[in-house]
Amino acid sequence: MTTRDDHWEQVYEQKGSGGVSWYRPHLEQSLALIEASGAPLTARIVDIGGGASTFVDDLLDRGFTDITIVDLSQAALDIAQARLGARASLVKWVQGDVTTLDLGCAAFDIWHDRAVFHFLVAHEQRAAYIARACCSLRTQGHVVLATFAPDGPEKCSGLPVVRYTVGELQHQFGPAFELVAEASDRHETPWGSTQSFVYCLCNKALAC
Repeated sequence: MTTRDDHWEQVYEQKGSGGVSWYRPHLEQSLALIEASGAPLTARIVDIGGGASTFVDDLLDRGFTDITIVDLSQAALDIAQARLGARASLVKWVQGDVTTLDLGCAAFDIWHDRAVFHFLVAHEQRAAYIARACCSLRTQGHVVLATFAPDGPEKCSGLPVVRYTVGELQHQFGPAFELVAEASDRHETPWGSTQSFVYCLCNKALAC
């Protein structure tokens, strides 16, 4: 039986970075929400499922100095490291499952995730993810989260997903997280179809 790790290894080995539906040259909405959070360039940022995304390139270009990329797929991380060349040494790279990884307590100021959370279809997976986020994010830190919207696809990369409104996302994370800003996006895939995303910026106002 194929594990989640095996699935994503095969996806990136076969399709590379530009052949997956969620590929976008620049994550403009994510970058705008991080700017809205008021994070300084020294902010400790973790990108969950960052893999082969160019988000890390844009963060480095803007001068952020403390970036960690987490992904299930080593192949995805390898793609990003090869693309960055010498700049890859400026980034921390972690291969593993965010629902089980120990990323440390209060280790980050910004927790970013575009298109991982909606793959967690089991309650136990979501609870483990949120527990990790609560532990790893300092109080008064921020979550930038993007998932498929209610009119987004029901499956992605052959896997079922859960679609959310912004309110439903905030409810998942609980009362410790206060909604600061939200956005929506009609993402165009590399082959010209569209996918609806919702984004939220939440402040971790209380310990959890």
